[in-house]
Amino acid sequence: EALLFWDDGFESNVGVYTNDNSRSRFRFVGKAKINADWEAGYKIEIGVRSANSKRFTQDDDNGSGTDIGLDLRDSHWFLKSKTLGQVAVGLQSTATDAVTEINQTQAADFSKYSDVEDTGLGLNLRRSDGVTSGRYQYRRLIGVNGDQAGEGEKRFNGIKYTTPELAGFSASAFWGEDDFWDVALRYKGEFGGFKLAGGIGYGQVLDGKQTQTGCNASGANAGTTATGTAHDADCNQFGGSVSVVHVDTGLFVNFGAGVKKDDLISDLTLYSGAVTPDDEDTFWAIQAGIEKKWNEFGKTTIYGEYYDHNGGSNNRTIEGGFAGVGSATGAVLSSNVQVYGAGIAQGFDNAALTLYLSYRHVEADVTASSIAGGVADGAVIASPELEDVDLVFAGAIIKF
Repeated sequence: EALLFWDDGFESNVGVYTNDNSRSRFRFVGKAKINADWEAGYKIEIGVRSANSKRFTQDDDNGSGTDIGLDLRDSHWFLKSKTLGQVAVGLQSTATDAVTEINQTQAADFSKYSDVEDTGLGLNLRRSDGVTSGRYQYRRLIGVNGDQAGEGEKRFNGIKYTTPELAGFSASAFWGEDDFWDVALRYKGEFGGFKLAGGIGYGQVLDGKQTQTGCNASGANAGTTATGTAHDADCNQFGGSVSVVHVDTGLFVNFGAGVKKDDLISDLTLYSGAVTPDDEDTFWAIQAGIEKKWNEFGKTTIYGEYYDHNGGSNNRTIEGGFAGVGSATGAVLSSNVQVYGAGIAQGFDNAALTLYLSYRHVEADVTASSIAGGVADGAVIASPELEDVDLVFAGAIIKF
């Protein structure tokens, strides 16, 4: 739980929220050995939010419309072999989960450098004249759902295989509802006085009914294409990250990047006129600083960060009046989000506690076109000037 202060240029406020960078959760895991090599087990994990740090708006203090209370994160059984790896069946994360967010410092628990939506970006867009969007948030400028390209953080009912670790490397593959699959390769090791962790992953969505992916199926015209059926989709994404820590000095750098391509976006009825959206989302992000034990309590972490997102690559609509395209709704053609940030954290090892303070400055823009009779006719194209947002987050995380 954390205290979050925000200022959107015309309004400012402060509230207490569940930090969605690493929200409260509890789990039960049961397992038993079959023999010296094999074991079987089951995992269930429940997530908890009292107020949502990524969904609250200027008009909804808690983000109470969605994702408040308890929800099921994991429910799957598994068979694991020391020599052959693990197979898991049921609700779980995908192979590319967190592949663009790898971070070996305690900042990973409260400020994801490549997943900026979790820190206050549920705020509605604010124009430079003070007018706010009634339905469109800063996080939706990043794709359609706010998740960075290349990241597989959504959970699905499916099957996942993970190899045993070999020389620091491990691989995984996932398939699940409905026609989503991905693969990933990860590494973790230490050499030459450096701790290194990294990963890359690739994923594809082939069914437009899978709305969790933000692929061609989200928005007002879900799954509507000029060719094919409402079940068609063809999205693919690639992403990865690396985290390097110098053991003696504590200096570190984390870097992540990704790209998502939607090969059917131009076929959507929404864009079938004279204009088409950018069919790619791309991002890159970097976080660098120092983490060292300067006192008896635990490690201190100090860092700076930068994030940049460009693209469109999704079926998105915005109020035409707000966008300045002179119609009831407008078709989003492209968007950009830049984030500058810094933070500090102090660990308390005996209490498994981390206290933290972070700051982010967000700059954003969006380009939209008019829609006539459900078709983007390109008669008006506009880029409304948006206000910057400042966010200060202070709180604690305890693991037990």
